[in-house]
Amino acid sequence: MANVRDLKKDINFVLGDIIEAVYVWEYNNPDKDTKKSEAIVDEAIVTFDELIVRVNNRSVEDKKAHFKAINNDLETKGRALIEKLNNLS
Repeated sequence: MANVRDLKKDINFVLGDIIEAVYVWEYNNPDKDTKKSEAIVDEAIVTFDELIVRVNNRSVEDKKAHFKAINNDLETKGRALIEKLNNLS
């Protein structure tokens, strides 16, 4: 990871792309119930907020390990949201 700015951009891009994919799914499936897809969007927003708060935490001892953990959490939570999106029917 190069710097904090890149990590913030990654968080924004990953979760933004997931939200965009949910909206595309809703657009292509107008007859489907959107409660589950709206829940995915809400979860992505909550995840974004949590990760940004963690990135902005300045009272961390080992910054490298802290940012690596945030990056790993982004990957894990992003994959979970994508899996939920793929399971929409």
